[in-house]
Amino acid sequence: MDKKTRKRRLLILLGIILAFVGISLLFEIPVTEKIKIPNTTDPSVKCVLVTDLHSCSYGKDQKTLVSLIKKQEPDIIFLGGDIFDDKLDDENTKVFLKTIVNICPCFYVTGNHEYWSGRVDEMCAYTESLGITVLRGACSSITINGKKIDVCGVDDPTYFSQEDWEKQLQTAWSETSEDSYKILLTHRPEKVDDYKQYDFDLVLAGHAHAGQVRIPLLNRGAYAPDQGFFAKYVSGLYELKSGEYLIVSRGLARESTPLPRFFNNPEIVVFEI
Repeated sequence: MDKKTRKRRLLILLGIILAFVGISLLFEIPVTEKIKIPNTTDPSVKCVLVTDLHSCSYGKDQKTLVSLIKKQEPDIIFLGGDIFDDKLDDENTKVFLKTIVNICPCFYVTGNHEYWSGRVDEMCAYTESLGITVLRGACSSITINGKKIDVCGVDDPTYFSQEDWEKQLQTAWSETSEDSYKILLTHRPEKVDDYKQYDFDLVLAGHAHAGQVRIPLLNRGAYAPDQGFFAKYVSGLYELKSGEYLIVSRGLARESTPLPRFFNNPEIVVFEI
């Protein structure tokens, strides 16, 4: 191989690498996904779902992410687990939480990475100290714009037996009222068989990161934790039972994850109830 051919091949290789980097960066830009829940008449409460931040950075003082949320003028913010990380330090998460608590009422549940950190109780205590409602097998009622909402929440089941985790779910459900709109905030989207045992109007989850590589058109994930290959519950709206729905956020993980995202921008989810 002569010198000219080697140089040409090197330039081609460099071009492929730059194109790969450019495409991966394109899918790292945060977006807003707006979801319309079917048969929701006269919606009066605007909600934002944030999951899987993993203490990643979104600009100085998290301004990019906070601005994205503020622009929606939400009435409630739901924090669906892995807001903290087990490897990255807590600073980005703490800045984010201290800011959003001033926007509107916020509700939080744990994810597996909070448990993996070995500091889950510390993280929950800090979050609660800011005035954010932390739900660990409990239900909290709130009335906004005349609409009564019961927000139930369960811990991530990482270190729970199935029986103990189900007890959390049952306890939270037992605190709901028949005349309220009932929401379950959880980290895990794949536990649909458990959620179907109850009559939640809406279940909110994250965890899957949309399979990291999201398969266009099919809305499947190449691989998602606890779902495996060709994962089903990765992004958007799913009907669990007639009139009862699951929303899964693709989440916000970026630098905490070694592989880049493809067809899978980090996101916040916006919906009305």
